[in-house]
Amino acid sequence: MTEPGPSPDLTILETHVYRGPNIWSYDVSVHLVVDLGSLERFPTSELPGFTDALVALLPRIERHTCSRGHRGGFIERLREGTWLGHVAEHVALQLQQEAGHDIRRGKTRGVKGRPGVYNVVFGYVDERVALAAARLSVRLVNHLVQAEPGLDFDAGLDLFLRRAERTAFGPSPAAIVEEAVSRDIPWIRLNEQSLVQLGQGVHQQRIRATMTSGTSALAVDIAGDKELTSTLLASAGLPVPGTQSVRTIEDAVRVADRMGYPVVVKPLDGNHGRGVCLDLRSADDVRAAFDVAQEQSRRGWVVVESLILGRDYRCLIIGGRMQAIAERVPAHVMGDGVRSVTELVEATNADPRRGVGHEKVLTRISVDDAAVDLVRQQGFGMHEVPPAGEMVKLALTGNMSTGGISVDRTFEAHPDNVEIAEEAARVIGLDVAGIDFICPDIAQPVRETGGAICEVNAAPGFRMHTHPTVGEPQYIAKPVVDLLFPPGAASRVPIVAVTGTNGKTTTSRMIAHVFKGLGHKVGMTSTDGVVIDERLVIKADASGPKSARMVLQNPRVDFAVFEVARGGILREGLGFDRADVAVVTNIAPDHLGMRGIDTLEQLAAVKAVVVEAVPRHGHAVLNADDPLVREMRRRCSGEVVWFSLRAPGTPVRDLIDEHCRRGGKAVVLDTSDKGDMIVIRHGRRSMQLAWTHLLPSTFGGAALMNVANAMAAAGAAFAAGAPLHDIRQGLRTFTTSYYLSPGRMNLLPVMGVEVVVDYCHNPAGMRALGDFVERYSTRQSVTADLGKPSRIGMIGAAGDRRDEDIRELGEVAADVFDVVVVREDANLRRRAPGAAAALVAEGLHARMREGARCKQVEIVTDELAAVRHVMARANAGDLVVLCADKHAGVLAELEVLSRQAQAGAHTGDVVGDPDLDPRLLALDAVATGSAADAGSI
Repeated sequence: MTEPGPSPDLTILETHVYRGPNIWSYDVSVHLVVDLGSLERFPTSELPGFTDALVALLPRIERHTCSRGHRGGFIERLREGTWLGHVAEHVALQLQQEAGHDIRRGKTRGVKGRPGVYNVVFGYVDERVALAAARLSVRLVNHLVQAEPGLDFDAGLDLFLRRAERTAFGPSPAAIVEEAVSRDIPWIRLNEQSLVQLGQGVHQQRIRATMTSGTSALAVDIAGDKELTSTLLASAGLPVPGTQSVRTIEDAVRVADRMGYPVVVKPLDGNHGRGVCLDLRSADDVRAAFDVAQEQSRRGWVVVESLILGRDYRCLIIGGRMQAIAERVPAHVMGDGVRSVTELVEATNADPRRGVGHEKVLTRISVDDAAVDLVRQQGFGMHEVPPAGEMVKLALTGNMSTGGISVDRTFEAHPDNVEIAEEAARVIGLDVAGIDFICPDIAQPVRETGGAICEVNAAPGFRMHTHPTVGEPQYIAKPVVDLLFPPGAASRVPIVAVTGTNGKTTTSRMIAHVFKGLGHKVGMTSTDGVVIDERLVIKADASGPKSARMVLQNPRVDFAVFEVARGGILREGLGFDRADVAVVTNIAPDHLGMRGIDTLEQLAAVKAVVVEAVPRHGHAVLNADDPLVREMRRRCSGEVVWFSLRAPGTPVRDLIDEHCRRGGKAVVLDTSDKGDMIVIRHGRRSMQLAWTHLLPSTFGGAALMNVANAMAAAGAAFAAGAPLHDIRQGLRTFTTSYYLSPGRMNLLPVMGVEVVVDYCHNPAGMRALGDFVERYSTRQSVTADLGKPSRIGMIGAAGDRRDEDIRELGEVAADVFDVVVVREDANLRRRAPGAAAALVAEGLHARMREGARCKQVEIVTDELAAVRHVMARANAGDLVVLCADKHAGVLAELEVLSRQAQAGAHTGDVVGDPDLDPRLLALDAVATGSAADAGSI
């Protein structure tokens, strides 16, 4: 039986855009998951004519080196046989190169356990262009396998290139961004046009085209009023033509008659040479030009100006100094004695350097009625053949936007003319200004040869200087960036990125608290929201890259602390290009079985992206007690700072001792009769930081997980340059109150019962919480000389976890609590109601049959109903642990229960409850939005 031939089965299953370092690359990337279908059986060597057809459509793909490392290496792979997912990667790269994006990074890897499915990853400059390239590449590969009816690849490529040109930066902002990148200044594109943020946080500057954060709005307004500009320049003694603004045709003619012909008519507030009519020699010419100019005027005013004869020069002034001068030659063609004017224009526009508008270094010549009239005035028709060497103008103005060309004259200008241009920019008040000179020769002083400043431009275009048609290019982006970021000026804010399975949020809050005490305006993201200078600005799960970028765009932030979650890394990568300090708390089973992450080793590889983002001068603070975290040291380009709870003499402490003997840094615990002391070690120096039992967040040392979090925070703060006494003060004043650490180990007495509200939601977290409960309960019983109190727990698991992980949560909890009430999250995450709770209960019952501490299990799926049920069971002296999904609602419910108990126990004018923690009075205000109650605390 004959095997069927190849079919165009290549399809894209998933698309991911990584906007920062990610699991595939240190840089921005597009990730496609593609399915080859039947094409898995057909490598390129089994597809006759495939390689030749691909090269015919994209000839420059022959330059790709691929893994061979030499030009033509990819073609060799094609002829030897490679799979079509790999081909799609190279086609997408080449399509981006066709659009002018120099991108060469890419890789294709098979998906384990899924034959015919591949991960295709490649870099990009503009994500929209990259995504369009991905779609077109898949379509082209399928077309080459089996021709798609009606597909015109050349037309599709032309459409792709036009769209790419529309989204690309113009030459001017592109030059500034490239200069910023060369100086390691981060940038963010703020809209689809040319608004760009350079730098981060408090150090940020902005540009829009060539206007900067330092460009005066008043100066831009003055420059936009040509009559006012001329008046101010004249009052400063600078040469300007006679100018007057008018609103009617009659006034324009009257002014022109008084000035004397020839004159110029142009819009009062126009730009790019639009609406400018030159060399008007009669009243009829003025009348005809008036409507053209007024159409381009936003306010309806038109300027009549005496004509200055000479060449057109643009002087670029940046920061008060001349940086470049270009002579602008109007759009024209040179006769060859063979082709007509129309044919010459077509040949000129075929120059690949010419495009539409400002998308390329030159603009295509547009033939409109004004151009046809101008050609006729020179004695030619559009279909007539001008003599060889004859210059035929198609525009009177030398603007690049009308098809003109430029000739660099930077080093030819006379010093007097340079001084005049610089003074003009100072008079108007522009930091970046384009001064338009009309004079016979810029090399001669205009006060002697005649000439004048005809215009001052805010946001002048750079392309005539960076890409002159004739002469040397001038690198004028450098002085612009110097203006925004003088030598030695900072452009980045310090970034501390915290990741791990448990403890991320608390560690992040501790670090932010330390640096807030140092006077910094700290921007922090966490699973609770975005906090700017201790003010919650967005309440949401903000541990992803979008929230990080939001913080870096805030102009108040001078220090950033980011909690980095697994989901954000897999979805978009990191929200920043590098971290000065990375912290990894631990790696434990959680979120397994999601997004292709099935093992702890794979989860560690995802978390390690944060460590890989640390530069050579940065630090990675790693948990030496966790083998998977310990291995991340091999991925760190910077310096490793260990932290460990292990005692001296253990293998981990031996590793740390050797690390410190070599000059390294670490945070360790030294134990004595007085307790456990947190010690920072740097080389041979040991610096005592604090007793663990004196840190409020550790509950007298009972909460070992917060001891570890405090050590990680201390290591991060020390690595980021915080003085020792400020780290100590920060940790000593950080509490687990609802205000500093909402939903994390909040201990509150309610109705004689001690209640702990925490976010514990996975087995590893439950083990740490169980250790705390055991230590705390024992300590409290000894202190109060009471027997063991009952331990009542409310627990729940996220529905998107694996069944075995949900059961394990119940199994661990069975050894912690006497009574367990199982609830469910508000978001069931695609599970049926009651399903997750049933799995938790299965785990509890399994351990109970083995003799676990737990004696009773109840299921109350609604969280607030479960809170009420737990509190109804509790007696004075019991310890209640509420593992909450929505902690604000839980705290508000506790307040309601306290008030109800108060109402039942007291009558008359009693307004307080001695068993009610006064902090709860404000928690209800926070949850319900009562500003009056919250403000009274």
